[in-house]
Amino acid sequence: MLIQLGEEQIEVPEVLPVLPVRDVVVYPGVTVPLAIGRPKSLAALEEAGPNGLLLVVTQRDPSTEEPELEDLYPVGTVVRVVRIIDARHDGKQALVVGAARAQLGERVASEPALRVRATVLLDSSSDDGKTQEAWRRVVVLAQQVIDARDDLPEEWKAFIAGIPSPGLLADLVASNLPLPPEERIRLLGDSDPGRRLVRIESYLEREITIARTQQELRKKSEAEDLDPRRRERMLRGRMREIQAEIGEGDAGFREVDELRDQVEAANLPDEALAMAEHELKRLSALPQHAPDRHLIRTYLEWVIELPWSVETEDKLDLADARAVLDGDHHGLQKVKDRILEFLAVRKLAPDAKAPILCFVGPPGVGKTSRGRSSARAMGRKFARASLGGVRDEAEIRGHRRTYVGAMPGRILQSLKRAGSRNPIFLLDEIDKLGADFRGDPSSALLEVLDPEQNDSFSDHYIELSFDLSKVLFIATANTLSTVPPALLDRMEVIELPGYTERDKLAIARQFLVPKQLEAHGLSASQAEVGDDALERVVSEYTREAGVRNLERFIATLMRKVATRIAGRGPDAKVEVNAEFVADALGAPPHLPETAERTEVSGVAVGLAATAHGGDILFVEAASHEGGKGIRLRLTGQLGDVMRESAEAALSWVRANAESLGLDEDALAPGEIHVHVPAGAVPKDGPSAGVTMVTAIVSALTNRRVRGNVAMTGEISLRGLVLPVGGIKDKILAAARAGIDTVVMPRRNEKDLVDVPADVLDALDIRLVDNIEEVLGVAIGTAA
Repeated sequence: MLIQLGEEQIEVPEVLPVLPVRDVVVYPGVTVPLAIGRPKSLAALEEAGPNGLLLVVTQRDPSTEEPELEDLYPVGTVVRVVRIIDARHDGKQALVVGAARAQLGERVASEPALRVRATVLLDSSSDDGKTQEAWRRVVVLAQQVIDARDDLPEEWKAFIAGIPSPGLLADLVASNLPLPPEERIRLLGDSDPGRRLVRIESYLEREITIARTQQELRKKSEAEDLDPRRRERMLRGRMREIQAEIGEGDAGFREVDELRDQVEAANLPDEALAMAEHELKRLSALPQHAPDRHLIRTYLEWVIELPWSVETEDKLDLADARAVLDGDHHGLQKVKDRILEFLAVRKLAPDAKAPILCFVGPPGVGKTSRGRSSARAMGRKFARASLGGVRDEAEIRGHRRTYVGAMPGRILQSLKRAGSRNPIFLLDEIDKLGADFRGDPSSALLEVLDPEQNDSFSDHYIELSFDLSKVLFIATANTLSTVPPALLDRMEVIELPGYTERDKLAIARQFLVPKQLEAHGLSASQAEVGDDALERVVSEYTREAGVRNLERFIATLMRKVATRIAGRGPDAKVEVNAEFVADALGAPPHLPETAERTEVSGVAVGLAATAHGGDILFVEAASHEGGKGIRLRLTGQLGDVMRESAEAALSWVRANAESLGLDEDALAPGEIHVHVPAGAVPKDGPSAGVTMVTAIVSALTNRRVRGNVAMTGEISLRGLVLPVGGIKDKILAAARAGIDTVVMPRRNEKDLVDVPADVLDALDIRLVDNIEEVLGVAIGTAA
């Protein structure tokens, strides 16, 4: 069918793609911007293309995400697509102009877009006297509304008088009136211009009454000596009374009034209050079903609900805080002391800035739970944001409001959920932040974690300064090697080492066993867990720095107990002892192996510090004759630093062959092969230098290394043993592996202060200055 659009005639096909919209009614002759993001809607827009035709139909229920034909009103508008704008990667904006009314017919297709047969509804004749009279009355009433309202330009009066047809006048006026959705649909479905104009008359008369009453109230209030804000509240209260008297139930006015009341009650700072009032004025000037209304409302709700001035009062009783911290966690004394120090400073200097802490340690040692416990001890709310895998800067700072689906970043989202501006805020897994073309989140965190500037943090969505200086930020990480230096410089690092076997036994008895008994519906009398059972689980089934696997094995034991009790009856009892553990858990994965693996020459035990805690490693060396000169072959996925340590080790051995008692046959041309299991795990670092020297000397002299000795230290070409890091983790790993003697650089003696006293008592710590002393302990008799 041919229809007229301006000065152009266009052909409307029988079948059209449908674009469902929420709370929007497009009238013929009216240009409207539409935000499009749903897959079927995007498919319909793509099918139409620029200058193409669509059938825009309003949903009955705006909350329906994937509307079908039965979810739409039976009448819509044929529109022409004027322009398409890529708003974001997951949405578009389209500028459309209404062309004609249309009745929806049968469904033709549902994928990729809904397509229906449509019948164009042309306006009936408007030459009769009643229609002409209604036309004149609506023009006069519309001009009176413009005269009565200060926000409408005078030029609109001439524009309305020049509209060429009564149908177009009715549609243009209806699109700018605050009408209920049902009334908008009713006007769209009526093809008689005269009836539409008569219905619009009553709405225009109401607008005139409201506008004139506003003028009278304004004049009266100006005559009275009132505070401007108080006068505005009074005027709006009277306006609500007037609207109720004339039956004006428009939800748009109620919505603005409700938001205004919430803004006044929110105790916003001056900058936020000015922005909220500006957005409220914009909202009140828009028609009820304008596309931008829900965007402005969402923004205002975010501004209102942020805790600008809401904060909790710190519990400054240090004894109570200590009791809470000790009751929640075993050990971790450094963390507990730092929280108590913060409370002490707060007690003496209430306005002191909060520190930025970073808990670094292997998985399962209680970094995250320690943050929650600290919040409970201090009486603060707890907020948490997981940063693992975050690659978009907008995740921290938020998206600008120009984007479809924009929202604040994780910082303000978490503070809103916490409902306080001074919570303990845990930034979990900060070492696992990424970066790509969307920006670098770690750079966005520089402002957040800088006490000198985070009192005016600006989120891209809110675009207001928010004070983060009262927030106690705690970051967690497994390693510092992946944290950018600029970010690391802003944080106070507290290392959380792995647990000893004694710690694990205490944690299992005090926390894990009661927790798993409750989780499995058991009582302590039904499952009697003996110390021998826990000792066996700790020594033979777990060899980790934390306690996650320990908790999993205890949960397995409780499931076995629950199975037996469920079969025997609720009064049954099960004794969980070492034999029960072996039967329930099967063969232990960890057994002492150092003695077995060092039964042959050329094998030495080293110590390593990893992101998962300390661990032991075996360095194997073998020599083969043949070829020209001595060649060094390295395997086991060794990094550059470790390869250079091996070369330095071989150079020292060759330079000191005589003192080592190596004859010419031992240093004959051939190959020395150094291998570090496990081959699938990458390894690097200088601390295996002394272990490599020991393994090579053992292989060349055919003398075994003592199986109960483990060592760590960097070597120089002069044979000096240089200090290394991770001493505490390495010594704890040696204790877990059943090592008796640990050889370490003398210059690391200061690091022994951090090692638990019971671990030091169980080990023979040998402090050395040079490689000769290492060889004396590991292969020969110690000097």
